[in-house]
Amino acid sequence: MDDAAQFHCRATWGRRVTAPVVKGWCPGAYRPMMSGDGLIVRVRPRGGRLSAREARGLADVADRYGNGVLDLTSRANLQNRGVREEAHDALLNDLAALGLLDEDPLLEARRNILVAPFWTEADETCRLVHALTQALPQLPELPAKVGFAVDTGPRRVLADASADIRIERAAEGGLLVRADGLGLGRYVTEAEVIPAVLDMSAWLAPRITPDTRRMAAVVARETPPDEWQTAEPATTQKLAPGPTPHGAILGAAFGQIETQALLDLLEVTRCTGLRFLPGRMFLLEGVTEAPEGTFLTDPGSAYLTTNACPGAPLCAHASVETRALARALAPRVGGDLHVSGCAKGCAHPGKAALTLVGRDGRFDLVRDGCSWDEPAVAGLSPENAARLTG
Repeated sequence: MDDAAQFHCRATWGRRVTAPVVKGWCPGAYRPMMSGDGLIVRVRPRGGRLSAREARGLADVADRYGNGVLDLTSRANLQNRGVREEAHDALLNDLAALGLLDEDPLLEARRNILVAPFWTEADETCRLVHALTQALPQLPELPAKVGFAVDTGPRRVLADASADIRIERAAEGGLLVRADGLGLGRYVTEAEVIPAVLDMSAWLAPRITPDTRRMAAVVARETPPDEWQTAEPATTQKLAPGPTPHGAILGAAFGQIETQALLDLLEVTRCTGLRFLPGRMFLLEGVTEAPEGTFLTDPGSAYLTTNACPGAPLCAHASVETRALARALAPRVGGDLHVSGCAKGCAHPGKAALTLVGRDGRFDLVRDGCSWDEPAVAGLSPENAARLTG
């Protein structure tokens, strides 16, 4: 099956033709973020998918303009790091030539759509992703981190992923649209999905404050309309490395995908494309058994539940190196470990059993908390942090 046939709605999507203080926006393609090693330029794969051709092209872009590593984020986007400011325009042109950008920068920034990976050509998921993408210009102004999930398989696989408005399967069949933070959703027909999404977005927009910028925080503070809570969502299924009817799932430790490793994987497997998942995983289309090697194939790997940001010197906010320590500790701790270069906790903005937080070149240890919580022990050297947590 060729690239065009893989996701029919892609052809009509736009193209570009020519607590700590945390930023309220995420880096994008048009609006990159400066870090310690250069610009961070984020690419949002349409439908959560790259064809093999697009993946090879993106690897080439990362080699020529960045540091030769693609970062797979927790929300299934890809980031080029280490991009020189003077190379940004050339990088955009190459992304446009690959068909990976929207022509309108505002639309590009709004296209935060997580897609469950188990779709087939022209099915309900494809139709809904297409309809939602087409409706993005109608949305009110919302914070850049606000996003959507299309999760309409028999069982939900994105329930734990970050999204504000969720299109899901109802427990008794049919569809629902659910505001994140609510246990129940609004029962809808397929034709009613987009009007319901727009209605929820219009309700959310005027209730956003500097302290409540996401749907879950807003519904915890204000009572949403009763009609939003009429249907129970379907049961959940946890995504993990291993075979599926659509292809093999692999994990990327800390989200790091070295371009040569990616190119080797594409060559060996001859997969038609990659579908990117929350939890820093991806699916190889049509591959029955993933090869052992660079990427995670064990569903019980401690690295799947270990989070670590790039750390120093790659991030200007970090004062400690992170990933070597996280890699050494993960098997000993058994996962549920977060090593953060600073108190912002970008790699994992939530609780972990053990969190090591960089501060002035040393580590604070937080137990069962977030990176900005009060530490149980402060001022540990990397060696002492390793001994105490191990």
